[in-house]
Amino acid sequence: MSRLTRRTVTALLAAAVPACILSPAFAHHGWSWTSDGNIELTGVIRTAKLGNPHGVLTVEADGEIWTVEVGQPWRNARAGLKDGDLAAGVEIIVQGQPAADVRQKLMKAERIILAGEVYDLYPDRS
Repeated sequence: MSRLTRRTVTALLAAAVPACILSPAFAHHGWSWTSDGNIELTGVIRTAKLGNPHGVLTVEADGEIWTVEVGQPWRNARAGLKDGDLAAGVEIIVQGQPAADVRQKLMKAERIILAGEVYDLYPDRS
């Protein structure tokens, strides 16, 4: 590899790494985008897209539409959720952390309550 090519590759890598780290998709995963406080959201599931990397529910609560990130399929199953539990029309209570900017109407679920049954997605979080 020529010296110019090595420099080009190094420059491209130097530019690409920060772009990946700072991208919205990267920042979305984990808990860094959430607030430090928990809220409780009560509503009806309007849409459910379950799967990897995590499930996403659209929940109508008090006339507002919220996006709720639930667990990965293995995490939901470990909590006791079954296929069809998280489906359109189901009444749900979600406890978890909202986005730091609550105007986004986005939250990460720690706990889900369906018909009085509690499903702890993250039992070690309070």
